[in-house]
Amino acid sequence: MSQEFFNPVRSVYGAGALSSLPKLLAGRKAVVVTFPEARRFGLVDRLQALLGDGLAGVIDAVLPNPDVAELRALYEAFWSDSQQAEVLVAVGGGSAIDTAKALMVGTRSGRFDDLVAALAAGGPFVPARVKTLIAVPTTAGTGSEVTPWATIWDREAQRKHSLHLPETWPSIAIVDPELMLSLPASVTLQSGLDALSHALEAIWNVNANALSDTFAVAAVQQIFETLPLLMDKLDDLDLRARMALAALQAGMAFSNTRTALAHSISYEMTLRYGLPHGIACSFPLPMVLRRAIGQDAGRDAVLERALGPLDRAPEKLAGFIERLGVKTHFSDYGVSSEQADRMVAHALTGARGKNFIGTQQKEAA
Repeated sequence: MSQEFFNPVRSVYGAGALSSLPKLLAGRKAVVVTFPEARRFGLVDRLQALLGDGLAGVIDAVLPNPDVAELRALYEAFWSDSQQAEVLVAVGGGSAIDTAKALMVGTRSGRFDDLVAALAAGGPFVPARVKTLIAVPTTAGTGSEVTPWATIWDREAQRKHSLHLPETWPSIAIVDPELMLSLPASVTLQSGLDALSHALEAIWNVNANALSDTFAVAAVQQIFETLPLLMDKLDDLDLRARMALAALQAGMAFSNTRTALAHSISYEMTLRYGLPHGIACSFPLPMVLRRAIGQDAGRDAVLERALGPLDRAPEKLAGFIERLGVKTHFSDYGVSSEQADRMVAHALTGARGKNFIGTQQKEAA
């Protein structure tokens, strides 16, 4: 049986990799999309020094979990003057890269609501105009720099939209662990656990293949080895580099499989209970692992490569997460067992839930 792996993103990795940005732009003008604190951290000044006249503008009003109410003005202002630059350079975590992916695909009218309506309808959307994207993650976890997906939230309607088009693949990913040295412990932990979730979700996935498995297993093993050490030594560049590579490997894995049940659960936990994404998608991992074991002999073999003997793997995984200070039961977050059962059942019916190898399992959570 043939298998296929596809990822068109050119990845530039290593300490100091950001310095390659001018060469990669090849004379094209760029608008930088980044987070508000980037100016205070000196990152905007650094980009200005690197790009000079090649920097056409900076959008630094990106907030966590970009919402339609916030994106509308950014989108319409950008496309009202879309000739200013050919390239968007997203510098930040998943929210900055997701925002840039939303900005890069222009509707014919230039109105953001037309894009949201197309996403809500679930039908085909062909952008009238497209900008090139270079993604520069400042966290080790999102994986968005090597995937075409972006999450757009609508808190008022209590729903989320998934933007994923052939046009929303980044052209280039620049992964520079030096940019991650200033990350606080909370963001380091949340992004690291997000990467762990990406890797495991790529294994217990109906879309898994031999190459995605290679990336996923390597990422799980590296995260288990590195993340606890990094949490005790946040200024260690070697540890930052190792986590950045693990997150990149996890991103490569789920770029082909998509995520699965844990992420499907996470969306409701973020919308209804306010959990940060990295916590929301990682605390249910031991529960999902228990559901995954025994569903498919081939997947069990890959899980065993990643986690060791499966009879002890759920406890090992829960212990790892809990030693990092994250609880692993729904009740720890104010969710009753009945609510949890309903949430898991609903998550299994979602697009990401259907990627899980145990979708047909009917046990309670």
